[in-house]
Amino acid sequence: MVGNSLAPIAAVVFIVGAGGGFKQMLIAAKISDLVGVWATQANISPLLLGWGIAALVRIATGSATVATITATGLVAQIVERDPSVSRELMVLATGSGSLILSHVNDAGFWLVKEYFGLTVVETFKSWTVMETILSVLGLVLVLILSLVIH
Repeated sequence: MVGNSLAPIAAVVFIVGAGGGFKQMLIAAKISDLVGVWATQANISPLLLGWGIAALVRIATGSATVATITATGLVAQIVERDPSVSRELMVLATGSGSLILSHVNDAGFWLVKEYFGLTVVETFKSWTVMETILSVLGLVLVLILSLVIH
């Protein structure tokens, strides 16, 4: 019974652990410092940066969990240094970015495909498009909220 219970959660634990390890490697390599310097010099919104990093990692890995953990690790120092950045809005921005472009490396993609009996193309046309719309609308709403919430 224990073996049957642990098998489904093992993949989740592995993905979260791998995401945390990837984030730590980027921090140890001082990538987060470089991102902070670049964002300051480029005068880019920290919220847009958090969304963008999460989106890029999501597209590269397919995992929303890894994207969230990695983006959070990279932008956390920016949030700590700049009290004008809302932590709550940064959570929403990175979470929104992590939803974009679900594809074949995403477990959710395959769950939706199988449970609804869709083809891969149908899953891209429905699930992937829906996730991308949610991601972009989430960013737009976060940016609108940032005009009100300081």
